[in-house]
Amino acid sequence: MPFLKKFSPFYYLSLFYLSISFVLRTVLLVHPITQSSFTFTEIVTIYGFGLCSDVFVFVIASGFLWLYLIFLSNSKYDKPYGYIIFGVLLSLLGYVTLGNTILDEYGGGLPKIGIAFIGIKTLLFGLFLFLPQYRERLRLWMFSFVIFLYVLLLLQNGISEYFFWNEFGVKYNFIAVNYLIYTNEVIGNIMESYPVIPIFTALFIVVGGITFFIVKRTQSYLVKLPTFKEKISLSLVFLSLFALSFWAIPTLAKKENSTNIFTNELQSNGIYKFYLAFMNSELDYFKFYKTLPNNEAYALLHDLLPGIKGTTTQRTITSDSLEIKKNVVLITIESLSADFMKRYGNEKNITPFLDSLADKSLEFTNLYAVGNRTVRGLEALTLCLPPTAGESVVKRKDNKNKFTTASIFKKKGYKVNYLYGGDAFFDNMESFFGGNGYNIIDKKTFTQSEISFANVWGVCDEDMAKKAIQTMNADAKTGKPFFSHWMTVSNHRPFTYPNNKIDIPGDAKSREGGVKYTDYALRQFFAMAKKQPWFTNTIFVIVSDHCASSAGKIELPLDKYRIPAFIYNPSKPKAVKYTQLMSQIDIMPTLFGVLHFNYQSKFYGQNVLQPNYQPRAFIATYQDLGLIKEQVLTILSPKQKVKQFDLKMILNSNVPKVYESHYDEIILKNPNQKLINETIAYYQTCSEILKNKQYQKE
Repeated sequence: MPFLKKFSPFYYLSLFYLSISFVLRTVLLVHPITQSSFTFTEIVTIYGFGLCSDVFVFVIASGFLWLYLIFLSNSKYDKPYGYIIFGVLLSLLGYVTLGNTILDEYGGGLPKIGIAFIGIKTLLFGLFLFLPQYRERLRLWMFSFVIFLYVLLLLQNGISEYFFWNEFGVKYNFIAVNYLIYTNEVIGNIMESYPVIPIFTALFIVVGGITFFIVKRTQSYLVKLPTFKEKISLSLVFLSLFALSFWAIPTLAKKENSTNIFTNELQSNGIYKFYLAFMNSELDYFKFYKTLPNNEAYALLHDLLPGIKGTTTQRTITSDSLEIKKNVVLITIESLSADFMKRYGNEKNITPFLDSLADKSLEFTNLYAVGNRTVRGLEALTLCLPPTAGESVVKRKDNKNKFTTASIFKKKGYKVNYLYGGDAFFDNMESFFGGNGYNIIDKKTFTQSEISFANVWGVCDEDMAKKAIQTMNADAKTGKPFFSHWMTVSNHRPFTYPNNKIDIPGDAKSREGGVKYTDYALRQFFAMAKKQPWFTNTIFVIVSDHCASSAGKIELPLDKYRIPAFIYNPSKPKAVKYTQLMSQIDIMPTLFGVLHFNYQSKFYGQNVLQPNYQPRAFIATYQDLGLIKEQVLTILSPKQKVKQFDLKMILNSNVPKVYESHYDEIILKNPNQKLINETIAYYQTCSEILKNKQYQKE
């Protein structure tokens, strides 16, 4: 029995969590949104399997509590160990405060968070070390604080699950993950929608009372801390349960196989559902968005994508001219908003080279990024399809062997590379590009002598430019044409780069500096490229991945999606402006048109230079899916919501009309049903084609 008392903190917290889960399931079972009746067997399944899932999920969640309790001891404060540990903590605090650490490289609030965390740890250790007479009281306060946090999080989760069910009729899905990503908007919505102060006051009073109850019954753990031998025994028991839980949780999730969707949802554990949503990054379009009968959706798509047949986007693209097997270099620039360039109204002259290069190119002046993350831009340029609900295909498990721009180039005999100055493991890029036939050149392929400057995101763009030239020279020697996709990194927080390159210091950590240095690095790249024999036999595509920010007055503010893009052909440098509305997914199909490629296409993206192209653009967040067409923005949102906005350009005398990116977005009182149906057709069919694995490479 004395040994079992050592588990009392876990025991009481688990009882609290299981009680919340039982009450929550009961409340959701009779909730008005739960429009279903349940058999006795289904009730037993909901509570039986649900209880088992909750037990094992709590074991995983209590891992932090185990770590905290297992390291409680008095011996670490004994001489000389206590003084040695305290000295190490002081040194570490001094290092992160005064030294240049990886936290400083990233910038933002991270250095302050690191200093605060280590500072608090050092302070507490010092109090325990130098004030032994107060050690028991301090430990009780710390223990109470840890229990308070657990009670608060478990209760808050239960409340959140209720409100999420109240909104969507399911346990957590990717929308819940999305809420964490758009913290400012969500908190603002909560502040406006609910009486926050009374709710949180009541919540903290309840949490305080429950914490007091649990601490009173579990503080015996602190009175006589476990011996080292007892800690080993405790750890063996806990780690055995921990390992069992990793097997049991997904096994129990497989039991959620009823034909009654509500049975599956009520049986599931909300915390595990959140984890799955975070890992799988998908949101079921057909469950949460407005749909059309399948035959109507594809009939509309046939009109929007000429040449397709049946329930696929397969079609034959032909040219009336001979194919041009030129090398292609696609440069995707990190966070380059259109309004960073002089032609779009910027007066700071931070993109002098890109502005000059655009003056010699086929320039797309009215282009929109599909999303506001790099992986969305990479998806658009590689897969050439609209952004589906949830996370980008790049970050999903099913992201390999897709129909991509690389698959077209490889069929034409090209060597295909993806170049990235950081670690391509980040954002699942290595899995995506490697799984789709790209040879990857990232930071791991650099020797130490090739790196002149690097920060948390990788080597600077100048170093990557030199590596790109080396790679392209080697590819050119094979006698095959090459396609190289280079993703820049320097225009990203912390915006650090080598000093003495531009007139903004590299340690100023300014956004303007990050943009201007990337522009400088690209100038160096083209200066080197011009000296290579393959230069005039190469076409360069320059495009941003997304804008620098995405927040606005409505869900999808147009000016936060407008990006620059142009195609530069050194053998025929000519200024041509294409001013029609277009999407990021159209860039590569248009390039294939410039090269007069004949190929079998599955792309939603189109060659905008063709006379049958219908101007439109796709923009989206993780859950709001938009279509811009005919001066109207249509937005599909979860819960089958649809909004439409009339777009009125805000003219600026300092910016030519073709570059104007600001619009008043006025809600339409009389919706345009034709455009609503077209928006649904695009997103519904794309979601279905991906779901049914019809977008695979053949």
